[in-house]
Amino acid sequence: MFGGIFQTKEGLMPFYQTTTALPQRFRVVFSSFMQHPGLPFADVLTEEKIEQAFDDDNRTFGQDDDAVYTPAITLWAFLSQILFKQEHRSCLAAVARVVVLCVSLGRKPPSDDSGVYCRARAKFPVAVVRRLTLSVAQGCEQRVPEGWLWRRRHVCLVDGTGASMADTPENQAAFPQPTSQKPGLGFPLARLVALLSLATGMLMGMELAPYAGKETGETALLRQLLDCLQPGAVVLGDRYFCSYFMIALLLEVGVDVVTRLHQRRSADFRRGQRLGKNDHLVVWQRPIKPEWMDQETYERMPATLTVREVHVEVSEPGFRVDSLVVVTTLTDAVEYTSDDLAELYHQRWLVELDIRAIKTTLGMDVLRCKTPEMVIKEIWIHLLAYNLIRQSMLEAALAKKLSPRQLSFTAALQKIGASWVVLAVADETTVVALVATNLKHLATHQIGKRPGRVEPRAVKRRPKPHPLLTKPRAEARAELLNTDSK
Repeated sequence: MFGGIFQTKEGLMPFYQTTTALPQRFRVVFSSFMQHPGLPFADVLTEEKIEQAFDDDNRTFGQDDDAVYTPAITLWAFLSQILFKQEHRSCLAAVARVVVLCVSLGRKPPSDDSGVYCRARAKFPVAVVRRLTLSVAQGCEQRVPEGWLWRRRHVCLVDGTGASMADTPENQAAFPQPTSQKPGLGFPLARLVALLSLATGMLMGMELAPYAGKETGETALLRQLLDCLQPGAVVLGDRYFCSYFMIALLLEVGVDVVTRLHQRRSADFRRGQRLGKNDHLVVWQRPIKPEWMDQETYERMPATLTVREVHVEVSEPGFRVDSLVVVTTLTDAVEYTSDDLAELYHQRWLVELDIRAIKTTLGMDVLRCKTPEMVIKEIWIHLLAYNLIRQSMLEAALAKKLSPRQLSFTAALQKIGASWVVLAVADETTVVALVATNLKHLATHQIGKRPGRVEPRAVKRRPKPHPLLTKPRAEARAELLNTDSK
C-alpha cells in the first residue's frame, strides 16, 4: 500500500476507504514535498501529525467514500497553486492536477468544474495551516546542528512588508487602499511582519493588519509575535524596531536584541562605560507612557535600560551608508566582540532575501482571493509551502555538510514542482529513488559567494507603453462605448 491505494484480488480499491486508512491520507502532501520516513527532518511534520492537526480542529468535510476533495487532496491542490505561476496558478489548473492524480491512482476522475474545489478550499481551516507552518519551523529549528547557529545562539530576523490583493468591496473594507490613491484606482493592501530563522531561513511567525490605522505598524505587529520567540534567542532587526519599550518587552520574554540605532537617537561615545574603541554601555531612561500601552504594563517596564552601542564602519563600496551604530542587549564585550556584532548585523540583509523568496519567487506580492478570509488563508498557504520547501533544503544541506543558506531556494522550488504529481502517485521504490536524486542535485545548486556585490535598483527591459488608468475601469469602459456609438 502507498499513497492511499490498495492492491487486492479485486484490483485497485478506491482512494481512502476506511477509518483505518486515515494516517495515509496526507501521504500525498508529505511525499510531494520530497519527504520520506528516515530523512533527518522528515518526522518534524509527518502525515500523522497533519492528520492530527485536522482532527484537533474538528473539521470534517469530504468524508464520503466517493469524495474527491478530502482535506488531504484539498491541501495538496491548494499548495500546488503556490508552486506554479500565472495561468498554472488558477483554481482550474489545480483541478486539472487533481484529475491527473485521480486517474494515476486508478480512481474515476472528478469533474473539471472548479466550483467543488473552491467550496472545499473555503472550508479549509486557516488555524490548521498556521499551526502546521509554525510547527515545521519550530521542529526544524530545534534540530539544527550547532554549526548553523550564530555563536550557539538561535537568531530570528524580523522585518515588515506589504501584500496587494484583488480590488473587491470585501477586501477594501478589511484592508483599505492607501489614502494617496484615488477610489477605484488603487488596490487593498495588507501589512505583514515576519520572523525568520537566520539558521534555516524558515518563517517562525507572522502577523498581518491593514496597512494604516491604529496598532497596524510594524512594532505593534511584532508585539503580537512575542509568543513565537524562544527564551535565549536573539532578535535581529533594522532601526525601526529600536525603541525602548520594544527592547524591554523582548528582554521580558528572555530574548536579546541586535538592531540599528533609531534615527531619532544619537550616540555619544564620550559618555557611558567604555568597552573599547567606539564601543560602550549607555543607560536609557524610560520614556512617558505611549497611547497604545496600558498603565499596568507601563509600570511593569524597567525605569532604565542598559544597552550597548557599537559604531561600525562600512568599507564596502555600493552601500548606502558609510557607517552605522548597532544597538544590542548583548553587553558582554568578551563573549560578543564588536566585530561579532558587526558581522551579525551585516547578515540582517538575509531577511530581505527571504521575503523576496516568499513574495517574488512564490508570487505572494499580489494575492488572488476575493474575500479577506480567503486572502488570509492564501497568505498562510504560501508560508506553509515556503517552510516545506525550506525543509527539503535542510535535508540536502545536512547530507552534504553545507549551510542551508548556501543552497538556492529557486532550484528547490523547481525540483518540487517538476516531481509534484509523480511523487504523489509513485510506488515506494520510485519515491525513494526520486527523492534521493532531487536532494542530491539540489545540493549542487549553491549560491555563489559574491562579497560586496552591488546592483543598480533599475531594470533594463522596458514595460509596454500602456498609459496608466486614471479613472475606475467601469467609467473608462463606458467612455469607450459612448465614443464608439458616436
